[in-house]
Amino acid sequence: MRVIVVWAVSTLTLLALAGILPDFQLQSDDGDSVTKTAFTAAWGAGAFGLLSALVWPVLVRALLIVPALVLGMLVFFLNGSLLLIALRLIPDGRGAAAPETAVVVAAVMSAVASATSTALAVRDDNAYRRRLSRLAERRRRRSGTGGEDGEGPPGTVFIQLDGVGHDLLVQAAAAGVMPTVAHWLADAEGHRLTPWRTDWSSQTGASQLGILHGSNHDIPAFRWYEKETGDVMVSSRPASALELQRRAIVRTHDGGLLTLDGASRGNLFSGGADQLALVLSMAARRGKGRRSRAGYFAYFSDPANAVRTALSFVAEVGREIGQSTRARIRKVTPRIKRGGLYPFIRAFATVLERDVVVSAVIGDMFAGRTAVYADLVAYDEVAHHSGPHSRDAEKVLARLDRSIALIAKVAEHTPRTYRIVLLSDHGQSPGETFAGTYGLTLKDLVRAGSGLPVPRRAQRTRSGSEARDAVRIALHRPVAEGGEKQVAAASDPVVLASGNLGLISFPDIEGRASQEQVDRRHPALLGTLANHPGIGFLLVRSERDGSVVLGRAGARVPVTELKDGQGPLEPFGPGAADAIRRTDTFPHVADVMVNSMYDPGTGTVHAFEEQIGSHGGLGGEQSRPFLLWPREMTDPLDAAAAESGERPAELVGAETVHRVLKRWLHEVSGPQVPVRREDGPAARTRRRTVRGRGSGPGEGGEALLGRPASSDSETDAGSGSRG
Repeated sequence: MRVIVVWAVSTLTLLALAGILPDFQLQSDDGDSVTKTAFTAAWGAGAFGLLSALVWPVLVRALLIVPALVLGMLVFFLNGSLLLIALRLIPDGRGAAAPETAVVVAAVMSAVASATSTALAVRDDNAYRRRLSRLAERRRRRSGTGGEDGEGPPGTVFIQLDGVGHDLLVQAAAAGVMPTVAHWLADAEGHRLTPWRTDWSSQTGASQLGILHGSNHDIPAFRWYEKETGDVMVSSRPASALELQRRAIVRTHDGGLLTLDGASRGNLFSGGADQLALVLSMAARRGKGRRSRAGYFAYFSDPANAVRTALSFVAEVGREIGQSTRARIRKVTPRIKRGGLYPFIRAFATVLERDVVVSAVIGDMFAGRTAVYADLVAYDEVAHHSGPHSRDAEKVLARLDRSIALIAKVAEHTPRTYRIVLLSDHGQSPGETFAGTYGLTLKDLVRAGSGLPVPRRAQRTRSGSEARDAVRIALHRPVAEGGEKQVAAASDPVVLASGNLGLISFPDIEGRASQEQVDRRHPALLGTLANHPGIGFLLVRSERDGSVVLGRAGARVPVTELKDGQGPLEPFGPGAADAIRRTDTFPHVADVMVNSMYDPGTGTVHAFEEQIGSHGGLGGEQSRPFLLWPREMTDPLDAAAAESGERPAELVGAETVHRVLKRWLHEVSGPQVPVRREDGPAARTRRRTVRGRGSGPGEGGEALLGRPASSDSETDAGSGSRG
């Protein structure tokens, strides 16, 4: 009955378009009767629907070699081509349309059919149950297991809201910006919320590696220089991400949080999952192992998805151009340049990446997977450029809340019970950029203090983000690992920025340079930096006292004697001293670590990049992300105590969060099998505890949206389940 209704609505839509558009006709030149015209429209609508169902998935599969963003734009033309073919199949040649008109008609037809089917499916719980019964039976046949739907332990979905701090989430819920989150917090049987504290490196690379793989040892920043190889490691670069993942697995001897029938969606790292989509570290692998873009097939295999996302993408580009223009006219401060490719990067993060990831998560839930971890980067990307508390960022939070609501609604119809956990990897601290406030970048200041020539005009430090490199991968553009090197001569310092955390390295000094070595070479450098009003403190190794923290007015405190709230750390709050001490033990800590100033009264910092909302160092909301979990789950502090043997006063560090999430999974699924050790880096990366089973992301999620699911082979290709 649903097929018949959709067909009828599509027929009426075709008739309406034929009456509106001058270059589109469904009649012969001599005219036809109403009945004949209606028959022609029904024939055309049926042919178009059949071609979309049968030909479209094959067409998208063949075009997987095309960059994802290009594929999104090609959708309109491909859809229009299918409509022209459908019109040619009408008897007596009564259907005709100009090519440009066919594109419009096809887009409208796909959107109307999708909306109608969704509206019918949402109101038909029996359709859900029938579809889920078929999915469950198919899984049982494939796996050789018995049991009925709903039996067994619940699954867990972890949704990471990238860059959303604890205090910001509370404010957004209280203000009605995020009603779903507000409802969970207000419901006595709903969720509970707690903050946790990041490591000194408060950014996605360090936090997500720790959360998914249990170790973020030797991750001093978002980007850093490694002297032994001369390479700059960048957390959002595929080859760097793969190497960091390999190092974590070697250190922990564990494949990751998701090794037991898990799925990783939109993350920097795989977490040991077999089911992968838009995972950055996997983009560095070649051949069949390269599955970071697999989620695009599962999503674009439905032309209605592609049309809706493409239209939303264009609308988001226009929205960003309008918002940035309005900010310039009103002379909003702080403000940074938002031109060039940024509107498209923003649209990728807030529309394309969000839609593909949410669709994949829905499919994972219908497939009954045990653990799903997905990262939504939309807010983080917009807050970097518009500000964490801006109206622009607030609107993104509202749209993310709707995505969360959709996932929660899906959980009511999945074959197993799901617990939904929200968390973030860090927050964001607002503030004018360092260059905007003082007229020169950190690199310029270092060169001036070193007696090296400084450009007459301050150079912009390009903003780095996960979304920017993800776009390059989606476009099949190379992401050069050495692109961040800033070495003009062997003796010149390498200056890198990670939010409000700066790193200075001297390539020609073997090992970690000492304060005494730096003073002998550049007597004014450390004093210039430590006494600058935009800098909070420095960390440097001393031959006499071990590592020391330097501050203004000659402050010099050995790391072993650091105390929170005292000396150079006075404004930075609890945990700062321990975070610095831990980072000081890293093999790749920079020769000089520079943390910007922090004003606790306003909560502002100065980013060393072009960002007015930043994270990466100490100071303010960036170090205070959140964990929101269902009340029936063990309290995180108790879970951390069960894993470590000692109940902490608060959750500190991403590795502690990993232990909490791991404990939650063990409580319902039992302990995971230890990873078998294999030789060679490639083997370590391939290791998995248990290979996941089930169909791909497109298969149940399509049913919820009222669309025909792909075949098993198509779904598996889309989810990257077999490689």
